[in-house]
Amino acid sequence: MTDAKPVPDPDTGKPTDVPVVFDAAQLFRGKREIYIDFDGLRYRLRITRRGKLLLQK
Repeated sequence: MTDAKPVPDPDTGKPTDVPVVFDAAQLFRGKREIYIDFDGLRYRLRITRRGKLLLQK
């Protein structure tokens, strides 16, 4: 993906061309699934048996 859109820096709020990267191990903390609240909806992000990420509404 070469056309990255500006993303606000979490510390300053100013737009930046570099997207924020999160380490999956830190997000999941040894679990197989996490929940993400976004725009009033809850999403489930889980690691499948084959090691893929699956996002479900």
